[in-house]
Amino acid sequence: MSENNHQANTQTSNGTSTVWQIVGRLIAAAVILAITAFFTPGFQINNIWSLAVAAVVLTVLDYLIVKFTGLHASPFGKGFVGFVLSVVVLYVTQYFVAGYSISWMAAIIGALIYGIIDYFIPGEQQM
Repeated sequence: MSENNHQANTQTSNGTSTVWQIVGRLIAAAVILAITAFFTPGFQINNIWSLAVAAVVLTVLDYLIVKFTGLHASPFGKGFVGFVLSVVVLYVTQYFVAGYSISWMAAIIGALIYGIIDYFIPGEQQM
C-alpha cells in the first residue's frame, strides 16, 4: 500500500512540475518576445493579451514543428534551418493573433534578436 502511495505522490509531483515547466516556458517566451518586439522595427504587439496569446501560439507552433519534423525553431540551436523556422514561426504567428503584426524583414531581424536574448536567458526555452 505504501508503494502505491509513493508512486501516486511521484506522479502527482511530476505532473505538477510539468505544469510549472510549461508555465515557466510560456512566461520566458513572453518576456523574450516582448523584448524582441521592442527592439525590432516593424514588429508590433499591441497589448499584454496579444503578447500572452502570441507566446502560447509560438510555443504550440514550435511543439508541432518538433513533433512532426524533429527540428527546433531555434535561431542559433539548429543552424540555418532553425533560423529559417524561427523567421517563419514569427511571421506566421500574426495570422493567429490579433494585435500582433510583423513584416518579413522584421521577422528576420526579430529571429536574430530572439536568438540572442534566448541565448542569455537561462533554461531550455524554445520558440
